[in-house]
Formats: sequence, C-alpha cells, structure tokens
Amino acid sequence: MEPLGSTQSNHTLNSTGDGCPWEVSDKARLCRFLCYGSEGDLYTAREEGHVSMENAGALLSLLQESRGAEVVEEIKRFTQDGRAVRLGPSFFALALCSQHSELKTRQAAFKALKEVCQDPAHLFSFINNKKELKERMKCGIWGRALRRAVSDWYNEQDAMSLAAAVTKCKQREGWSHQDLLRLSHTKPANEAIALICKYVTKGWKEVQLAYSDKENSEEVVKVLSYLEVVEKVKHSCDETEVINLIEEHKLEREQLLTDHLKSKQVWRALLKEMPLQSVLKILGKMTSKQILEPGSSETQAVCDRIQSETALTKAKIHPFNILLFSENYKRGQGYQGKTKWEPVSSILKAMDSAFYKSFMNVEPVGKRFVVAVDVSTSLSSIVPGTSISTAVAAAAITMIFARTEADTHVLAYSEGALIPGGSTDCTLPITWATENGKAVDVFIILTNNPLWTFTASPVESLKKHRQKSGANSKLVMCGLTSIGHAIADTEDRRLLSICGFDLGALTVIRDLAQDLI
Repeated sequence: MEPLGSTQSNHTLNSTGDGCPWEVSDKARLCRFLCYGSEGDLYTAREEGHVSMENAGALLSLLQESRGAEVVEEIKRFTQDGRAVRLGPSFFALALCSQHSELKTRQAAFKALKEVCQDPAHLFSFINNKKELKERMKCGIWGRALRRAVSDWYNEQDAMSLAAAVTKCKQREGWSHQDLLRLSHTKPANEAIALICKYVTKGWKEVQLAYSDKENSEEVVKVLSYLEVVEKVKHSCDETEVINLIEEHKLEREQLLTDHLKSKQVWRALLKEMPLQSVLKILGKMTSKQILEPGSSETQAVCDRIQSETALTKAKIHPFNILLFSENYKRGQGYQGKTKWEPVSSILKAMDSAFYKSFMNVEPVGKRFVVAVDVSTSLSSIVPGTSISTAVAAAAITMIFARTEADTHVLAYSEGALIPGGSTDCTLPITWATENGKAVDVFIILTNNPLWTFTASPVESLKKHRQKSGANSKLVMCGLTSIGHAIADTEDRRLLSICGFDLGALTVIRDLAQDLI
C-alpha cells in the first residue's frame, strides 16, 4: 500500500486507497475534495460552491487519525501540479490544518503557506477561511504562528515581484495588505521590503519623506521608481502619458483608474502585454467598443499573438478553453446579453488556428481510452453555462483524446440503445469492448439524454470487462446537459459522473485515469 503523501510518481493501483484498492477510502475522498470541492463521485461543471465542513468529512477523519502532515503534502501536490479544478478547497483545507489541535499538523500547514498561496489573492482566501472557521470557536486567529507565517510570506518574496503584487491585487474577501501587515506585526527582512511595507501601511507621501534624501541601495531605487510610476499613473489625466507608462513599465489594468479605461488607446496599449488568457476573455468587449476593428494593425497584432505557438505554450492554454472562448465570440453577445458585437472574421480564423495549435499543450496520460458518444437523442442543445452545442462539445472532447492519446477508440452508439421511456443504455460501449477483446483503462461516455439507464449494472459490466481484459477499468459518465445525478450508488471509486462540461471536467478525467482521485 502506498502511504498517504508518498512522493512515488509511478502510482500503484492503490495510490489513493487505504485498504481495498477500489473502495472509496478517506484518502480518495480527500483527493476528490481537493480536486473539485466535493467528496462525492459527482463533478458538476462550472459550479463554484462555497466550501464548508459538511463537504470535508474525510479531511476531518484524517486529521483525527493524526495524519495532518500527510494531508498538507497532498494539499501541496494538488495546488502545484495543475491537478485541481479550483484552488478554494485547498485553501480551506490548509486553514483547517493550521488550527488543528496537533502541533505537527499546524507546523506543517504554516510551513506550506508560501508554497500553497502563491499570490495575494490566495493568501487573502486562506486568511478568510481561518477567520470563518474561528468564528465558530469564538476566538481570534492572530496567534504567534500565523503572525510569523504571514510575515515570512511577505519577507521571502522578491522585492520587485512584491511591489507589483501589492499594487495589482490590493484587497480581496474583505482583507487588504494593510490589514495583514498590521495584524502580523511584520518586521521587514530588508530595506526594499521595508519600503513596500511603508508604502502599503503609510502611503506614498510618507515614503517620499523617508527616502528622498537617503543614500539608497540599488534594489531600493528600483522599487522606489516602480512605485513612483504606479503613483504617477494614478494621478495622470494625460492619455499619452498613461499610454507611455503602460508600455514602458508593463503596467496592468488593475493599476489604472476607471477613467483611464474609457480610452480606446489605453486599452490598445494594455492588450500588447496582457496575458493571452485575459485577451481571449475580453475579445467581445474589445470588439464591441471598437478597440479591435476589422483590418486594423491592433487587430492584426492580437491575431498574431493568438496564433503564436510561443504565446500559446507560455500561456498553457488548453484547446477546449480556446473552443469556449471562440464559440462565445462567434455568438456576438455576452452571457447577460448586454454587450453585443459583430465578430471580426480575422479573429475567428486566428482562434480556429489556435485551437489546433494548442493541442501541443495537452500532455498525454498514456492510458487506453474509449470515448463513446450517445447519438440516440439530438445533440443540438447547449452545454449549460457555455455557448457551445452538445454536438460541438462531443466532437471537441473526442478530438482531444483521439489527437493526444495514442490508444483511443471513438464510438457513436444509438441503434437498439433506446430503451422504452426515452432513456439510453450506457453500458453498451463496455459490452462492445468486452466482446471485441479490447482492453480499456477508461471509458468516457458522452450523452445528451437527461435519463441514464443501464440494462445491466455499470459496476457489473465493468467487473466483467476487468476480469476478461485484466485492465484496471474506470467509467466516466458525462451528462452534457444533466443537472446532477450520479451513475449508481456504488462504493467503487473507479466510477465518476460529470454533469455539464468544462475544462475542469477534463482535469477530473485526467486525475481519475492516473489514480489521483
């Protein structure tokens, strides 16, 4: 049995189990929780549910068994390896570990703080979780250990990176840097950090008074001039000056005033250095405000970036994400319907090209897949929360596996599959593989039918396939328009249900295929 928190990269069949390899152990439940915020075998796409104690039974059990240090290792792994769909559950779990009664659990949690919370928004989320957890206990959170951990978080940053971070993300969830520095009694580790702390807590005028006549080190001079630029832009009404400052110092929109963002030229300057993911997100808005116009040099520059293999690799953008952005842009209006635009054909072509190029960002899992599409009902409806039809989603999902996994069979099934009452028999692809001697590691079944039925139990069908093929087979049931129900009441952790579909669903499938959840 592989112990919890082992660094063994070659996961055994039992890598998330504590006993029987297929039972849903506390370790498996913890990993599901860290991956998508629920211990159950149902992942609901686009759901940003509030994480609470009710969802964290396995986490509490492991802490009671004095396995807190190992839980922290698992939290670190999920936050760093891109395994988690969302990071909120990890911040919640780390906060819980940091106030556990056992000293070594608390120590491990605080030691991991900087590794797990890599930017200010993460740190604010962690602090807020601690506050909410402590409110039940009616006591304060700012003990010596937290004060030291927060002080270390600031003191161990590179000064220029910290200066950028505190001016871009000033506050979240009711917490600001000023609050954290004050409550943690941070003693700056060096002169440059001291300058940033003074700027955050006392303001720019105090900084000018303290540093204008001093002999300053090279690093302090660099930080001073950067903060001077941030202050200058905040007080500038001159469009040309603002644009020059953005271009020269790579300033971001969070560092500008709302009034600056009324200027088309300011947006054009921001677009040049904006992270590609952010550019794709606001293409509709930029087109509707005529910041990006057909045939303009700015539009051409954006198109070149979208298609650039270097930019796509650097941003690690997944093809499914590009598809979501592209279909939304093609639609010509935002989800709320307020913003409308006429899609620019060159941008659509660039996104189409980027979709195919971005397959290089998908790392193969190296398992044997069957992706089966249920075509017994029309695939014309829309995947909830997106602009894409279930037909486009199914085509994209099958293409992603077919192009990135060497051993993938794609099936469409319907004939004889429709059971009286309008539901579909979803065990047919498993039966097909068993009867045709195909050993399959992961079955992915995509259906548009809100009713899932099995002529045979999916657990039994999988069991037969495992016995005949010797494979460690798993089943992922994707209800593209489903609003949430599981395959069956089973304690076999190799079965998962997905309702709707998003990029997170692909993360969940990858994790399951690799025995990580």
